[in-house]
Amino acid sequence: MPLDHPLNSLGLPKPPSETRVVVAMSGGVDSSVVAAQLAEEGYDVVGVTLQLYDHGAALAKKGACCAGIDIHDARRVAEEMGFPHYVLDYENIFQDAVIDEFADSYLAGATPVPCIRCNERVKFKDLLQTARDLDADCMATGHYIQRKQGQNGPELHCATDANRDQSYFLFSTTPEQLEFLRFPLGHLPSKDATRELAAKYGLSVADKPDSQDICFVPNGNYAAVIEKLRPGAAEPGEIVHADGRVLGTHNGVIHYTIGQRRGLGIGGLSDPLYVVKLDVDKKHVVVGPKEMLSTRNVPVREINWLGDEPFDSRAEWQVSVKVRSTRPPREAVIRPLSPTTAEVELLSPEDGISPGQACVFYETEGSRILGGGWIWRGEG
Repeated sequence: MPLDHPLNSLGLPKPPSETRVVVAMSGGVDSSVVAAQLAEEGYDVVGVTLQLYDHGAALAKKGACCAGIDIHDARRVAEEMGFPHYVLDYENIFQDAVIDEFADSYLAGATPVPCIRCNERVKFKDLLQTARDLDADCMATGHYIQRKQGQNGPELHCATDANRDQSYFLFSTTPEQLEFLRFPLGHLPSKDATRELAAKYGLSVADKPDSQDICFVPNGNYAAVIEKLRPGAAEPGEIVHADGRVLGTHNGVIHYTIGQRRGLGIGGLSDPLYVVKLDVDKKHVVVGPKEMLSTRNVPVREINWLGDEPFDSRAEWQVSVKVRSTRPPREAVIRPLSPTTAEVELLSPEDGISPGQACVFYETEGSRILGGGWIWRGEG
């Protein structure tokens, strides 16, 4: 690009009026504020909302993104701010890229994170390509994460507001995608600041509650969704102590997660027991004392590396890692086994690490995200 024009607020060397931005609009307050702010700054904004799953079922469900009510809300914001808005039917793509794997990995005893796969395989892949097809200069989203220009190109950094930071769900963003993506909310001090902007722009969604659920899992009932997707999946089996004793029965491995303590239905025992392993082949829910959940060694694969040097150029990396979205980063050593696999050693053990969760890498000092990968078996 020619640099005879000063950089605009999105870091591009042309006036906003000549800069087309596709905004991924979920219908929530965050992406709506991004679209409204860029429209007010004079950018050529195009709003795009993805219909990801059955529209009829979605209409009856509030509190999840990309449902019928949310499509309506996104369209209304576009009308209020005077920019075009399109709804794209991505149901088949979403089914193939996200929902099917979610069901299969759950059946295999893992605890998947479909929101990461959706960002990786749908929003930042197919939607991003659609944005390029629309001749956009960049694509903006309402995620709470920061993109900063580093010596070797754009870097991914945590949001200013640690309580809103979404870096755990965006670790698989590639350097090529990062060139094209923008995250205008990442620097805001709080969610209240976002809602204040929504009120300033007079948006109808200013007071809309945040979505809490995975969009296709109403009320967080994973097992009900799995049974619907994979009839017969909830086969009964035994609850077995790690020492081999049979303690009871269950109605399906899919109803349990690693680290679970409540709802096991095996009362009357002196010491509390936790789910320490799910043996899908034997249909066993294996339980044991809390110390059996403690893990220091975490095998990770499908690694997306965002550091400046090649991942396997060193024998080890001193980093901090998150092994669950709700936990703070812990100091760790990563030992690469290949460009996309590694053993991660936590300096202090963590409880309840589960296959299917992400392991996200951070600088030990600073806010930069160095990438991450997927935990694939839970050996302690």
